Amino acid sequence: QVQLVESGGGLVQAGGSLRLSCAASGRTFRMYTMGWFRQAPEKEREFVAAISWSGSSTYYADSVQGRFTISRDNAKNTMYLLMNSLKPEDTAVYYCARARVPTGGNWPMTKSDEYDRWGQGTQVTVSS
Repeated sequence: QVQLVESGGGLVQAGGSLRLSCAASGRTFRMYTMGWFRQAPEKEREFVAAISWSGSSTYYADSVQGRFTISRDNAKNTMYLLMNSLKPEDTAVYYCARARVPTGGNWPMTKSDEYDRWGQGTQVTVSS
């Protein structure tokens, strides 16, 4: 069974940067669209960014467009989220997720139920 492990979260001042990583187990990582979601206290989980299985296509929520960059290294079974110009409203637990279906499928995948494997999350706190 695929396991996803996020890392790289922490406390940063507004305007700062962080890079999150999502390491996947198994040999099928390269076959799946991957995504980042986040959940702030007392709010529902929301889509942040997605990247196609090959890495050739990316998609972002409007709230992070131009500030965040999603990428992946299929040789290392790892996905990344580079977050620049962080704002206090970016504070949340960030989760990586794997799409339900390999390759193909809808694009972009922005809904939680389009993903079926989730990491445990990593906390990102942005102070003002």
